[in-house]
Amino acid sequence: MKELLIQVAPQEAKMRLDLFLADYALRNNLGLSRTNIQKLIRDGKVSLNSQAVNKPHHKLNANDELQVFMPEKEKTEFLPEEIPLDIIYEDKDVLVINKQSGLVVHPAPGNRQHTLVNALLGRAMELSDINKNRPGIVHRLDKETSGLLVIAKNNASHLKLVKQFAQHSIQRKYIAIVSGRVEFDEDVIEAPIGRHPLQRKNMAVSFTQNTKYAKTLYKTLKRSKNFSLLELKPFTGRTHQLRVHLAYLGHPILGDAKYGKKDNFSRLALHAQEIGFLHPSTGKLLHFTSDIPLEFQEFVQSNF
Repeated sequence: MKELLIQVAPQEAKMRLDLFLADYALRNNLGLSRTNIQKLIRDGKVSLNSQAVNKPHHKLNANDELQVFMPEKEKTEFLPEEIPLDIIYEDKDVLVINKQSGLVVHPAPGNRQHTLVNALLGRAMELSDINKNRPGIVHRLDKETSGLLVIAKNNASHLKLVKQFAQHSIQRKYIAIVSGRVEFDEDVIEAPIGRHPLQRKNMAVSFTQNTKYAKTLYKTLKRSKNFSLLELKPFTGRTHQLRVHLAYLGHPILGDAKYGKKDNFSRLALHAQEIGFLHPSTGKLLHFTSDIPLEFQEFVQSNF
């Protein structure tokens, strides 16, 4: 178990214990969120002037001495597997992959194998464990959605990437083929999303109380009589947001068994084509693009 010894400076007096430690962790790239720190405090892993303290809101005084016991990294319970991955970029902090359609991102009850997490573990790489049930996973793509996904290889990187997603500063662009001839060349869909009132595994546009603001920008790239090729830019990141918004618009994504029709395309016709973010260590803007899948290209050639 790693031990940290920290002294409170005069200008840091009167700060809450959890906020002081969260700021210290951020400045020193410890990879601890405020939630992690509050748990350490409540679990008796933090001492103040050699006395146990278990109140995250405790106010500090100048020259207080803190002793923090950092737990060892837990071993994941998921099994490594040899699953091919299309790696676009990799360094000590992040990994960017071009996920294939049909690959689930992380294990869940009833589906603990054959996921991206299993594939990452199969490469024997270090991964963040902010969420031990989803090591390395900062954001998700649906199983049938292909395209670019960023992975965090340590907790400090994970927290900085999560902050960028929360601030909507991550640059993302998707390509989709949808049913019907979309009327406008470009438009913005602003419609709140929540759980479907009857089908609880589905999401839906709803204007009731328990919903979240959602915003999608779309641009029509091509039209035919029965289909449209769209560029999509999600401002928010709600569950199934693009699929729900387009179904609400009356133009569900092809191959979407949940919100449209499964049998009008070989898979969900949604591809995460671009992603851009600030590197968590260097602050440099990284931007990646992937090719439009072959099945998309063939469909467009045959139907547009």
